Amino acid sequence: MGAGQLSGEPNLIEVFSLNKYVDTAEGVLTILTAVDLAIKSGESVAIVGASGSGKSTLLGLLAGLDLPSSGRIVLDGASLTELSEDGRADVRRRLIGFVFQSFQLIPSLTAIENAMLPLELAGRRSAREEAQAMLGRVGLEHRLRHYPRQLSGGEQQRVALARAFVTNPKILFADEPTGNLDRRTGQSIIDLLFRLNSEHRTTLILVTHDEALAGRCDRIIRLDGGQIMSDATGAVR
Repeated sequence: MGAGQLSGEPNLIEVFSLNKYVDTAEGVLTILTAVDLAIKSGESVAIVGASGSGKSTLLGLLAGLDLPSSGRIVLDGASLTELSEDGRADVRRRLIGFVFQSFQLIPSLTAIENAMLPLELAGRRSAREEAQAMLGRVGLEHRLRHYPRQLSGGEQQRVALARAFVTNPKILFADEPTGNLDRRTGQSIIDLLFRLNSEHRTTLILVTHDEALAGRCDRIIRLDGGQIMSDATGAVR
């Protein structure tokens, strides 16, 4: 689905005059400057740029994992910048799934237990059944009781995808999801990510260095020095 086909959709994420800076021994370090952004429900958006351009910082702010120095972020009608830490955590629990470069699986839990975790936190009584079904969809029905250390990198990222999608989130944030994988494995993970995203009609916000991967998204937002330099249409599907 191309960005033009989403013109009638409401804005799910809105960002107004976002700034982020931190104090360092050398003085104030500016990470993001005057970022304005609107993302519609159902869009897939790639955030690209060189290392240090502010990509992961922007992703963390959009997800409510950190607060900006100034500016406002509205997520599905909730003003993240006006909520308490508990309030932002509640928004994440209700709306958001995450996929990280480093997988972020809990080593002491099996694959199915990792996938069950967000369902259990949400109080879902059918957590085990739902997690097992989702692991089946990512091709890991034979690895349910294996621990992360017993899984390959690609298998660990499949568990992470299952965990991210099992709650059917409105928004999926993915930070360099293929960064720790070889090219072939990474390609299979990306194919799976876009297939699940399409099936669940999720809004996808993806940070990546991979221009080919970015090109599969509806939009490509390019950061340089903490500022948006371009916001262009990507794939048309």
